[in-house]
Amino acid sequence: MNDDEIIQSWLHGRSGCTRRAYEGDVQRLQAFLRKPLAEATLRDLQAFSDSLRYLAPSSQARILAAAKSLYHFCVDQGILSANPTSGLKLPKAPSRLAERILTEEQVLKMLALEECPQRHCLLRLLYGTGIRVSEAVGLRWKDVQPHGTGGQITVLGKGGKTRSVALPDSVFMELLTLRAGAGDDEPVFRNEEGGALSAFQVWKAVREAARRAGITANVSPHWLRHCHASHSLERGASIALVQETLGHGSITTTTRYLHVRPGKSSGDYLPL
Repeated sequence: MNDDEIIQSWLHGRSGCTRRAYEGDVQRLQAFLRKPLAEATLRDLQAFSDSLRYLAPSSQARILAAAKSLYHFCVDQGILSANPTSGLKLPKAPSRLAERILTEEQVLKMLALEECPQRHCLLRLLYGTGIRVSEAVGLRWKDVQPHGTGGQITVLGKGGKTRSVALPDSVFMELLTLRAGAGDDEPVFRNEEGGALSAFQVWKAVREAARRAGITANVSPHWLRHCHASHSLERGASIALVQETLGHGSITTTTRYLHVRPGKSSGDYLPL
């Protein structure tokens, strides 16, 4: 297999956004190496890492993580016998998660000021379920089912894994008002031509809702996923339930929301 064939095999089955990001990262690596991927040494990759120093730590980490993933794939598939990135250290980027969690009041204001029925329902669904934007735009009416007194949706998540997410009754009823006779295979959230909304259109809807609410930060749909996790944990939801709802592969990912907005501090016990 040549490098292009290896890269396409490695990218197979990944989402469009992930493919585009990884392709750009690996093209940067190839331009630096100027040799086949199989001929790169640890010293080559360390030099590549050094060449990224002008970027933000989070960008450096993402690019190098893509390189490590690609080489791990090569070893796993028997293309290479050793992984030259095994000794490559990723820069530690400071967590910005706390900055991306809005207050409950801010989210509710975004909802209150949204007058478009479809956008209002979209915002409520993103916040009420914590689904990813790719999962929202991929929803078809066959994925929406009654469950008890309310309903549930089935979404296709990362790695091609499906999961069912229960909907608050009021969100389910609001969602049904959008159907208007649409068939099972038609998208739940439609653009003006009748096709599915794009990820950019969802991003734009969220950004405009945030602006109307007086929020100056660059809010994205994923922020509502962060808000769902943080707010539900603060209100007593179990870590296991939040992990299951969001589709986190590891509970470690879920527990990080416990640390970014602590309710207490050991300083509370000091005579200050």
